[in-house]
Amino acid sequence: MAGLLMPGEGFRGYVGLPLTTRGQTRGVIEVFQRGPLEPDSEWFDFLHALAGQCVIALEHLSMFDGLQQANLDLALAYDRTLEGWSRALELRDYETEGHSRRVTRLTLQLANALGMTDEECVHIRRGALLHDIGKMAIPDSILLKPSALTKDEWHIMRQHPTYAHDLLAPIPFLRPALDIPFCHHECWDGGGYPRGLQGESIPMAARIFTVVDVWDALTHARPYRGAWPEAMVRDYIHSLAARQFDPAIVRTFLSLDMSAAA
Repeated sequence: MAGLLMPGEGFRGYVGLPLTTRGQTRGVIEVFQRGPLEPDSEWFDFLHALAGQCVIALEHLSMFDGLQQANLDLALAYDRTLEGWSRALELRDYETEGHSRRVTRLTLQLANALGMTDEECVHIRRGALLHDIGKMAIPDSILLKPSALTKDEWHIMRQHPTYAHDLLAPIPFLRPALDIPFCHHECWDGGGYPRGLQGESIPMAARIFTVVDVWDALTHARPYRGAWPEAMVRDYIHSLAARQFDPAIVRTFLSLDMSAAA
């Protein structure tokens, strides 16, 4: 190209080659030179090859962006499904209506206060929503029994974490969320179930959730008892630190503003 280009830079030679992919021009590869530009065929072949590589890179970037969006849409669809499962369980056991949503909010608040990462909180949220999914395998005669359970019935009821594991473990998407459904009845002193885990061998997500689960259960009424006053529940949870609960988590939990999760 003859003449003066971009006078402030002193360019005198210019070649531009459009970057076209799938019938759309996505950009231009440009060459500027301050002296005369007299390219030969070999020079143009190299420029075309370079442009071709740029086009391939643009196509890969477009595919990557599309894949990211597809993955996001799929994750959102999965999460809506999990919320549906949680709601279905509450409709079956109407005495705990709203429980899963409340404990999920408060568990995330506690997890954030304890410094859990955003990625960890994604799995914690899913696990909290599905914490009682194993109860889908418990017969109505036991799950909805209005009176105290017998020893044999308690044995069946205590299988629900194992049922949750068996239900969720084959699903790769939900495997990282298993800690809460499988381990939320384990106790710090090793007296919990189903595996009798102790101390820090209990996954952190489950140690966080179990405190919240007890808080919500006691601060809301059931047909067989009224809701406890919050001060009484605080004292009760404090009394179980280092027995049922991780004492460090109890300290953080009792420092929270509970109204933020209401």
